[in-house]
Amino acid sequence: MTHIEEAAGVPSSGGKTDTLFEGVAPLQAATSHHVSFLDNRRYLPLLKETKAGAVIVSRAFADDVPGGCRPIVCEDPYLSWSRVARLFYPPSPPNDFRHKSAVIGQGVHLGKNVTIGPFCVIGDGARIGDGCVIGSHTTIGDHVEIGRYSRIGSHCTVSHALFGEGVIVYPGARIGQDGFGFAVGPEGFETIPQLGRVLLEDGVEIGANTTIDRGSMRDTVIGAGSRIDNLVQIGHNVRLGRCCIVVAQAGISGSTELEDFVTVAAQAGLIGHIHIGRKARIGAQCGVMSDVDAGADVIGSPAMPFREFFRNVAMLRKLTRKGRSG
Repeated sequence: MTHIEEAAGVPSSGGKTDTLFEGVAPLQAATSHHVSFLDNRRYLPLLKETKAGAVIVSRAFADDVPGGCRPIVCEDPYLSWSRVARLFYPPSPPNDFRHKSAVIGQGVHLGKNVTIGPFCVIGDGARIGDGCVIGSHTTIGDHVEIGRYSRIGSHCTVSHALFGEGVIVYPGARIGQDGFGFAVGPEGFETIPQLGRVLLEDGVEIGANTTIDRGSMRDTVIGAGSRIDNLVQIGHNVRLGRCCIVVAQAGISGSTELEDFVTVAAQAGLIGHIHIGRKARIGAQCGVMSDVDAGADVIGSPAMPFREFFRNVAMLRKLTRKGRSG
């Protein structure tokens, strides 16, 4: 139990037991050899009936933990749960393995303990840091640099990019391809060369099948600790600050800037060349066509403050009912 409490980030209660925990499980499925958690009051009935050997809970729910189940009381159960789950299910370690089908270019620098899967292609002059894992069928372009302890999933393509340490890229992501840039000439469209890079700072995670365009002249930048979900499109020259969140199917057009801790919910669309202030929150399916102030919450298309949006919805419903009754 002491190890579980240490992983959860809470002081040890001192009472050691002989219980050997086998893993983690939800409240309704856990046995006496599992650790579970609760951080939402709606699941309180499940807590009272759980057979788990230990449950991570806040102080508010500690008295609801049934007898025979040990409470692990903490300030943030979900965070502690994450740490305990990683204790049981750590990522597989790199093993200094290069599959014989991998193609390694000229002048490539491979750090210590690097894993390269089947049918990978590593371009000339690329640099792969210590402890990195490159999944199967992934292509790393010429002169790309991948920081230490990064993990690139299978079937990814990475070009014109510089990664910090601990970056995670999930399968199918496309990073560093040309942005959507063209001029209109007398004979039709003329493609504008894209000359920038993609910079992923330390601890960034990029979801499956997400695309991030290289910059046109300056670099596209994803700030340290940011989390990009699956199926997101980020255009050229976009700059995200630290610890931003962009949820599935959202799109951010070129040269838009997000300050630190901005959240963009699912299917939101941001036009280009706008500025989103620190800790702003963009609602799901929101159409953002102008700057958003720091700390603002917006929703709708065109985007507007939450209260204004729902006030407008209520007024529209009222007018609709009045028109039907008339």
